[in-house]
Amino acid sequence: MELGIISDTHGYMDERILHHFRDVDAILHAGDVGDLSVCDKLVDLHPLYCVYGNIDGTNIRKSCPEWIVHSFDGVKILMIHIAGALGKYNAKTRGLIEEHRPHVLICGHSHILKVAQDSRFDLLHINPGAAGKHGFHKMRTMLKVSASNGKLTNLRVVELSSRSA
Repeated sequence: MELGIISDTHGYMDERILHHFRDVDAILHAGDVGDLSVCDKLVDLHPLYCVYGNIDGTNIRKSCPEWIVHSFDGVKILMIHIAGALGKYNAKTRGLIEEHRPHVLICGHSHILKVAQDSRFDLLHINPGAAGKHGFHKMRTMLKVSASNGKLTNLRVVELSSRSA
């Protein structure tokens, strides 16, 4: 199963995002969607799993929960927008990790692309960076990964363009 992971679109969607996600089986959006039209375009491609972020208004919060736990081919994923720093998660995220024991934590918010093993909580920490144009990041990024038999493999970083392009 191929997963597309994106965050911090801040209402911006372009054809490059849609092009790179055309061959995935599901799309995970880790918050700061910015506009429901982003969700509409993504869900037209594939099943969408989306959480709201701190900039998202009532309309997105009605459509997307604060956090999600879902398994993809045996890989249990917890997704929440604001998780805190690697291994030093906020109380909400720590509680969700302790309750659900995910294999993977996906978050957004920082606009910083990061994939790292968290030995303290025995999970893979993933932040796809930011795919939108709002923020301080220089490169717009997202991720693609394969989930199979309880493992993630073939993780690919997709660099979309510079934020100003």
